[in-house]
Amino acid sequence: MLEIDGLDVHYGQAHVLQAVALSLGAKPLAVIGRNGMGKTTLCGAVMGMVGSSGGAIRFDGRDLRGLSPDKVARCGIALVPQGRRTFPSLTVHEHMVLAARGRRGAWTAERVYETFPRLAERRRNGGTQLSGGEQQMLAISRALLANPRLVIMDEPSEGLAPVIVDHLVEVLRRLPEEGIGLLLVEQNLGVATEVCAEVAIMVNGRIATRMGSASLLADEGAQRRFLGVSTGGH
Repeated sequence: MLEIDGLDVHYGQAHVLQAVALSLGAKPLAVIGRNGMGKTTLCGAVMGMVGSSGGAIRFDGRDLRGLSPDKVARCGIALVPQGRRTFPSLTVHEHMVLAARGRRGAWTAERVYETFPRLAERRRNGGTQLSGGEQQMLAISRALLANPRLVIMDEPSEGLAPVIVDHLVEVLRRLPEEGIGLLLVEQNLGVATEVCAEVAIMVNGRIATRMGSASLLADEGAQRRFLGVSTGGH
């Protein structure tokens, strides 16, 4: 579905992404790593929000490099950005109407309200009148209403209460059953490994290794070396 080959991104003199190679099929994949490793830049490069200086980004065989974000989105890719980025002047329902405009598919505003009942309760509230968890639900809903073939999520569990994270994991795990691909960028090792059976670990702008989630959870040395954390073998 998504193939990234030799991708380079520079910010001035800084070589932020260095020959990144990554492929994603029908099964979800998590990209994990410490802060500042280039994960958000990778999301931006795929979506056309960040210019790249070399390499290839292909989606269903089509070259995405050089395309504007709206054209990338029309290819069937949706982004849930870090920080949610909801519109303060729009209500929850107005966000839904805007996101769903001209799109047809399994995800509708009615289905979103069934999946996230809290949004149904807050449908007349503006974006900045929502809690962090509600804003994240809205950001995810906005992406799903595009009925994409691939969703890229950048730190979706960041700052959320555990009960909301559990619900988020439940929703994400169901996406592959609907034929929706998922590239999940996460610092939360628990969320990444619950949702995805495979993880790619980013270190200093490169994919350092790719391994099964179960193998990473069982390898405390790899957790400390790549992530600076340890689950204690659980």
